[in-house]
Amino acid sequence: MHGDIDHPDNAVLTKDDYEQYQATRGQYVTALSGDLVAKMFLFLGFSFTDPNLDYILSRVRISLHGRPRDHYCIFKRCLRSSYANDDAFRYADIKQQLAINDLKRFGVQTLLVDDYASITALLKQIENRYKRKTVLISGSAHDYGSWSQEKAEGFIRNLGQALIKNDSKIVSGFGLGVGSQVITGVLEELYQHQGKRLHDQLILRPFPQGADAQKQWEAYRQEMIAHAGIAVFVFGNKLRGDTVVPANGVRGEFEIAKELGLMLIPIGATGYMAQELWKELTDNFGSYYPHHPELKPLFDLLVSETDNKRLIETVVEIISKAKGN
Repeated sequence: MHGDIDHPDNAVLTKDDYEQYQATRGQYVTALSGDLVAKMFLFLGFSFTDPNLDYILSRVRISLHGRPRDHYCIFKRCLRSSYANDDAFRYADIKQQLAINDLKRFGVQTLLVDDYASITALLKQIENRYKRKTVLISGSAHDYGSWSQEKAEGFIRNLGQALIKNDSKIVSGFGLGVGSQVITGVLEELYQHQGKRLHDQLILRPFPQGADAQKQWEAYRQEMIAHAGIAVFVFGNKLRGDTVVPANGVRGEFEIAKELGLMLIPIGATGYMAQELWKELTDNFGSYYPHHPELKPLFDLLVSETDNKRLIETVVEIISKAKGN
């Protein structure tokens, strides 16, 4: 808003710079005003004493008839230990409370922290909650095992549809026998509810092919999985020669998701690698879900449930509980 360290000659510093701001940077005022109407802001490191920002916030508030959307900021709480005497502390505390009340006029809600170091943990929690809106569907299927092709494809299709209906976004690597059904389920749900757009609800990352492509797959998986906060695993097999074997790529995605802190949901009833991962997780459930022992009965259903509809409802219930926490 006022320049940056890489272009010091263009920084807004003097009173004259501020007076000419509307003429020299009017387009920035327009752009920021639009963002303040359309987006939710988290202000970090702002004192809110800048006259230009105060002007923009005031304009937005007036244009919205005194009902601006909510924004947030973080301040360090005034602590007695930071001041030489009681009078200095009381003055600073009252001044801070007045500033907090004034910011409410602009829709800016204030969160107080005792030290700046706690902001890092807070931002990580916000990131985790935001990412839990996006679900990775990992899986591949050359063979559906004891499932008929019709039942398996219907299950994957209905799973994608149910996740979208549950206000989740989906990211998928377009695995063999899985990816196309995920897309179909998403499209069916979006066509029924025209308010949602495909590119907002589905992120597709088909794996590159070719002689040297496998060398890129690890980095590719890392980038793909980083979009999500929850990972669902289905089936997980491939053809090696004439033999169907568990897919090591699905195992790799499980390990990356685990390392990145995603919530892991292997659907053991689909067999193959998903069943291996389900057993590994449930045998050590406390280490995967130390704060959510109440989810264990739901995970038990993920291997024993035979009804597709109930299986999908269980997955959605686990995800809903995760979003709520």
